[in-house]
Amino acid sequence: MQLIDSIRADAPDMAAIRRDLHAHPELGFEELRTSDIVAARLTEWGIPIHRGLGRTGVVGILQNGTSTRAIGLRADMDALPMTEHNEFAHRSVVPGRMHACGHDGHTTMLLAAARHLAAHRNFDGTVYLIFQPAEEGGGGAREMVADGLFERFPMQAIFGAHNWPGLEVGVIGVNPGAMAASSNEFHITLRGKGSHAAMPNLGVDPVPLACQLVLAFQTIVTRNLRPIDPAVISVTMIHAGEATNVVPDSVTLQGTVRTFSSAVLDTIETRMRELTEHSALAYGATCEFSFKRNYPPTVNHPAESEFVRTTLAGVVGAERVIHFEPTMGAEDFSYFLLEKPGCYFIIGNGQGDHRHAGHGLGPCMLHNPSYDFNDALIPLGATCWVRLVEAWLG
Repeated sequence: MQLIDSIRADAPDMAAIRRDLHAHPELGFEELRTSDIVAARLTEWGIPIHRGLGRTGVVGILQNGTSTRAIGLRADMDALPMTEHNEFAHRSVVPGRMHACGHDGHTTMLLAAARHLAAHRNFDGTVYLIFQPAEEGGGGAREMVADGLFERFPMQAIFGAHNWPGLEVGVIGVNPGAMAASSNEFHITLRGKGSHAAMPNLGVDPVPLACQLVLAFQTIVTRNLRPIDPAVISVTMIHAGEATNVVPDSVTLQGTVRTFSSAVLDTIETRMRELTEHSALAYGATCEFSFKRNYPPTVNHPAESEFVRTTLAGVVGAERVIHFEPTMGAEDFSYFLLEKPGCYFIIGNGQGDHRHAGHGLGPCMLHNPSYDFNDALIPLGATCWVRLVEAWLG
């Protein structure tokens, strides 16, 4: 790997920042301490800042030369409502809060890049350093866009990155197309007529209807979509009844739907509604159907994806920039890509070899209570950011 010397030299200081952020996790739109640290560091390095977009977001503005071209780099800052199982010195000191997705590392990688860019300024144009709140379900990217991110800070393209456990450190994953799925949820209430369980003929039992729907929903994927259209429909919660000898009045079903395209999502929502309404009618029951669309799919732009692939090949080697198989997980960087050309790419977080005494017994996977960001990624990620800036604004 071709890491930048000054960034490599700063790595211990940056790792200390990352571990401090890990020890003090904050949930979406509550990142007050985190944004204070980001703002203070950027100011210390002579980078003007703007605060308040998306409530707790921070944007650093780094300019050099005379070009009107601009690039945006994004890092997410929020943590998850989880209890950490690790026992190392930088474990979370906030009960029920944990950096289990590496946003502490993402923030630090961008800070490390900002420090180098401010000191060397080997570019001509403007770099917008976007520290975003509330990626974990809050839609912080959407809120920053709504607050005028791209109007106040006009840029030609925007780029984001995420660490990926299980992928070797020094490997970059990118795809000129879908990287992550849309995230959607449904809530269904089936209303029948309760009765004694020994005399079900006197009521309308909603439980068989619920069971029928759980299976029927899977036929949408297998029979209503093209075989080449990926989709997931998962019923994850079923609630019914209070006693073993009573047929309940109602059953609720909840779950998630994931797709890579809005057209496929339209089909799924329509068919789920039709199956629910018509099946309820056939069973003599009634229903309430709610479908909520959360994050849209994260779809990279081809030209910007090729730019990332060729530029980062100079950092890690062409053979270590690989095609990333899209994940059915969701990512709110999608809101940025709906507004601006850009690319969201993956940086390998390793196989967990960086874990030492004090880590929990679970795997070092995202959203796992035994997760910890690999500090070896900080100089690598920062170097990647700098090289993208220098290539875009060269």
